[in-house]
Amino acid sequence: MRLTVVGCSGSFAGPSSPASSYLVQADDGDRTWSILLDLGSGALGALQRHLDPADLDAVFVSHLHPDHCVDICGLYVTRKYRPAGALPGRLPVHAPRGAEQRFALMYHGLEHDGMSGELAVHELSEAQVTQVGPLRVTAYRVNHPVEAYGFRVEADGAVLAYTGDTDTCEALTPLLTGANLALMDSAFVDGRDEATGIHLSGSRAAKAAAEAGGVRRLMLTHIPPWNDPEVCRTQAAAVWSGPLDLATPDETYEV
Repeated sequence: MRLTVVGCSGSFAGPSSPASSYLVQADDGDRTWSILLDLGSGALGALQRHLDPADLDAVFVSHLHPDHCVDICGLYVTRKYRPAGALPGRLPVHAPRGAEQRFALMYHGLEHDGMSGELAVHELSEAQVTQVGPLRVTAYRVNHPVEAYGFRVEADGAVLAYTGDTDTCEALTPLLTGANLALMDSAFVDGRDEATGIHLSGSRAAKAAAEAGGVRRLMLTHIPPWNDPEVCRTQAAAVWSGPLDLATPDETYEV
């Protein structure tokens, strides 16, 4: 299983990275299967450096904030209006309740329910399991001001855990336990950001990974452009003694 960081900027696209989007791929002996975890601001452009959007097998949207889903509009255009003709079938999109209506409003005015003709939107729920080729994706409801999910992706005996946007919560334990790679929200900075129920800081992400047990590698992501990433890394390193990385756009990692 491979993870490519398409975009990792928190809350809005930054000068060196789009907002949240992660390409996860695995082979089954016959072909490569490709899913996206989120498709935030600016991510569709960067995705095309790594994959033709026509080759996507599914998209998983953690929540309906624009920095995680707004480029679904552009994805619709790539499927509907390509000169050679619209792609056959509908692309599965797994997202929180109300996503189909929200997506339609995001592209409102061009044609009634046009996006529903290209995207088959499926509502997520707690502990829901979705199989996409060799990729097994389990959704866990996490702690954010809107309905939001983290995703545990398993293939070939490896586990990638992606928190999406969350603060500390009980769901992080089953999401993270035994993960080869924990890709975790680190938007907040200890000593500066006091609001609760929104985001993790580097130290809180590290604490959750340590308490879950069996996590082999921690990667901090969703760091807004106004943060110093090294501050987030330092705060995490005070808690976490294992391998620790900052998500880097356009990098591919073996999970």
